[in-house]
Amino acid sequence: MTAETIAAIDQIDVQLNAGGMNTINIVLAFVMYGVALGIRPGTFVEVFKKPKSVLLGMCAQLVLLPLFTFFLALALGGSISWTIAMGMILVASCPGGNISNFMSSLSKANVELSVSLTAISTALAVFMTPFNFWLYGNLYLHFAHIPGDVPTLVIPLWDVLKTIFILLGVPLVAGILTARYLPKVAGALKKPLQWVSILFFLAMVVLSFWSNRVAFVQCIKYIFLVVLIHNLLALAIGFVTGTAFKLPYKDRRTLTIETGIQNSGLGLVLLLGTAIFAHFPPHGGMLVITAWWGIWHIVSGLTVSAIFAASDNRKK
Repeated sequence: MTAETIAAIDQIDVQLNAGGMNTINIVLAFVMYGVALGIRPGTFVEVFKKPKSVLLGMCAQLVLLPLFTFFLALALGGSISWTIAMGMILVASCPGGNISNFMSSLSKANVELSVSLTAISTALAVFMTPFNFWLYGNLYLHFAHIPGDVPTLVIPLWDVLKTIFILLGVPLVAGILTARYLPKVAGALKKPLQWVSILFFLAMVVLSFWSNRVAFVQCIKYIFLVVLIHNLLALAIGFVTGTAFKLPYKDRRTLTIETGIQNSGLGLVLLLGTAIFAHFPPHGGMLVITAWWGIWHIVSGLTVSAIFAASDNRKK
């Protein structure tokens, strides 16, 4: 990646007014509410009778993915900018994506385990997302030997905790309660809200980069390669973890999908819908990595699902 390309990426800037930020936050809250509509207390009972898969899934997603993302960013060295590296770490710090349950069903994986991992990682994201981003972001800035002036990464933990709790925690609880006490309402809303979540993310990407489309097109081939490598790493972490500990095949597939599909929509909301990164310019690299991740993991998730399904058909 040339210095000119890096400069073009970092020049990408998106400014939203208070109304735009509030709109993004409200829509994401509804998206997370839709995710929670598929979660019922009984879902967890069978899964937690054999907690090994849940614990390994949490380890792969919340511990191994941020850790190996940090190592990958260091290994890529000067071929990426430090803002791109921070975007990779931000995505790896987010919880599982809300389409992972759908992908797990296509993969003929353990859907109950997928739902459980999504719910738990989303709940823990209130603490783990800011912690992992703060930890590995600062480690990267310390060890990467970045030339020039680099802003100090100071995360306003209380602001982040409050934001994520409102965006994830409250809708999660509301969705579970709806599924428990109003199952017909939950059933009617679940699929429409899944489509809303996909359309919402695509709209966010278009909104974010329309005014910067020339710079985005100029750098997309480099961003594509970085996200491809990073996403393959995430998928591999899930699959290798499940295989190393000899989990059932369905559970291995679930870990692969859950670790490879991240809630990058939350990352974009933190970048665009809050003032958390207002003191941290430039962060164009963070924006393009987070946005492209959300598009690419749909493609990779469908591809992996098709491979898993085809594997079953060959065995038959």
